[in-house]
Amino acid sequence: MKNKVRALYIGKFQPFHKGHLECIKKILNEVDELIIAVGSAQYSHTLENPFTAGERMDMIRLALEENSIDAKKFWIVAIPDVGTHSIWVAHLKSLCPSFSIVYTNNSLVKILFEENGFKVREIPLFDRKKFSATEVRRRIISNEPWEELVPPSVAKFIKDIKGDQRLRELFKKDIV
Repeated sequence: MKNKVRALYIGKFQPFHKGHLECIKKILNEVDELIIAVGSAQYSHTLENPFTAGERMDMIRLALEENSIDAKKFWIVAIPDVGTHSIWVAHLKSLCPSFSIVYTNNSLVKILFEENGFKVREIPLFDRKKFSATEVRRRIISNEPWEELVPPSVAKFIKDIKGDQRLRELFKKDIV
């Protein structure tokens, strides 16, 4: 029996959108298990980070279930920032199951993990102009259609927790 290959994919997922989902599907075609690390876990209720780590973890789980992705193939972990790049990888490793590959398109994350001996692979982006958390948040704030950018279960979840209203309220407070 061969050893399982477990990888790490880190993001803020503010909110989780269809581009994230496509990345996860692609990665799971290459590895046996995936740790999905919800970064900047301590931040919420701001324009850039409107959702809590728990809400983001729920969004991810709902979207993966909706797409029939076996729960035995993924872990979802919240990773708070530490503010010091030199210890960040050790901090992250202390909060996650072991992994051997990191998937990222962030050059700093790539450098930090490579310096710590990890294999790093880039992820093809899926229509990045359209599928970005920044675009989802912009559309929500502007009352433009946004639901098409996220999996249906995520759109429902955001509406159920009134996350769309929260974001619009945060925007109003930010411009006053």
